[in-house]
Amino acid sequence: MTASPDAAGATAAPDRLTPRDSRIIWLLLAAAFVAILNETTMGVAIPHLIDDLGITAVQAQWLTTAFMLTMAVVIPITGFLLQMYSTRRVFVAAMSLFSLGTLLAVLSPGFEMLVAARVVQASGTAIMMPLMMTTLMTLVPPHIRGRMMGRVSVVISLAPAIGPTMSGLLLDTLGWRWIFGIVLPIALLALAAGARWMQNVGETRPAPIDIPSVILSAFGFGGIVFGLSQIGGAAGHGGEGAEAAAAAAGATWTLTVSFAVGVVALVVFVFRQVRLQRVDDALLDLRVFRSANFSLAMVHMLLLSSAFFGTITLLPLFMQRVLQISALETGLIVLPGALAMGLLGPVIGRIYDRWGTRVLLVPGSVLATAVLWFYTTLDVGTEIWVLVVAQILISVGLALSFTPLFTASLGSLEPRLYSHGSAIVSTLQQVAGAAGVALLITVMSAVASAAMPTGVDEFAAGAAGARFAFFIAAVIATPTIVTAMIIRKPADSVGAPAGAH
Repeated sequence: MTASPDAAGATAAPDRLTPRDSRIIWLLLAAAFVAILNETTMGVAIPHLIDDLGITAVQAQWLTTAFMLTMAVVIPITGFLLQMYSTRRVFVAAMSLFSLGTLLAVLSPGFEMLVAARVVQASGTAIMMPLMMTTLMTLVPPHIRGRMMGRVSVVISLAPAIGPTMSGLLLDTLGWRWIFGIVLPIALLALAAGARWMQNVGETRPAPIDIPSVILSAFGFGGIVFGLSQIGGAAGHGGEGAEAAAAAAGATWTLTVSFAVGVVALVVFVFRQVRLQRVDDALLDLRVFRSANFSLAMVHMLLLSSAFFGTITLLPLFMQRVLQISALETGLIVLPGALAMGLLGPVIGRIYDRWGTRVLLVPGSVLATAVLWFYTTLDVGTEIWVLVVAQILISVGLALSFTPLFTASLGSLEPRLYSHGSAIVSTLQQVAGAAGVALLITVMSAVASAAMPTGVDEFAAGAAGARFAFFIAAVIATPTIVTAMIIRKPADSVGAPAGAH
């Protein structure tokens, strides 16, 4: 393992990773790329799946809801898994699950098997992302973590850049199965490479898994995410009569019960973890929140993720439903922004290592928030080039934010808490993203539906709904400007106290 800096800050710490450590990180990046590519290709595929599989929009929602639910249930367990089992074993298990799920998706004869395939895929994805972050924090010396996070952003940004465009092209030519057919050989290649060259990082420790914590985690995070996914259903049953009223009432009841179960289970889960962590047996060690810097970064992450994931889901709907842009054209519009985010990664990483968080986070938060406020002015006459420029600007703002945010938050923790911190970051991202998507889509639908009876055409109504939803996103994102001024870069020493400088 790479040595950490000595107390005097001399030249003991290497400026670069060893070939072994670099190989491990690039294997993990390749696996992460495949997982993210899989998700970004699905975004524009839902309308086609509704037609090809003969399902309703409510049924199609399960293709994303099942994935989010599985992620929410599995991710909290990864903190324990990464301590209990070796890096190689966890990697092979994660990529095997993901590859199996992708194969099942290719072979799916219908909707039910496709949902099951998505669940298997999500099980592997949920393990892979915390594994990558934990391993990176363990191997990379603190003084070059920003540089490495910048390289990570290059690889991870390629997937959102390629995914929507590739998906639109495949959907218009070969059909939805080829979305998974393209991903499958890449996943199998990553699995074979990992099985051959992945090596173990850190030390494992034998510990019995706390089954009640697993159950409470599943009902807690799963209940909340499922409840969030039902918000659109509760507000989205239009029409009149007893059937529509019964459908809306049923969706509202499901939402209420899911939230209630989720909140109660989560409260009990937290109390149980606080008790178990006294003897280092917690499924998810909540002592990470003793770091003020980590806690502030998580607040920033929650706000940014809810606004960002809600927006990137809402914007394609606006372009396709209001501006009548095709799926392929939608992918091409977001392509320059995703590429800009990736190309800026190495530069941003070096700036972080040299100057810290504020020089990046503050302008990044201001820029991303400003673009969200600009989105509140979009209408049926918005030009395509305006959307391209806006996407590039918000992508730059997000690039300036995510690299320092991930690096500073996990760097504020003791090394023994990296796995738990990575699991918490991924879990909060998942819950915040689900909340943002549910809230913005519901707001857009509700405002558009309310505008229709007033004589407004469907395109103008859709634009009005999108503007109000973007307003909500901008309001959510605005406080990140304040938190960006407070979050600090931890001291460049392994296990340094949080917020050391």
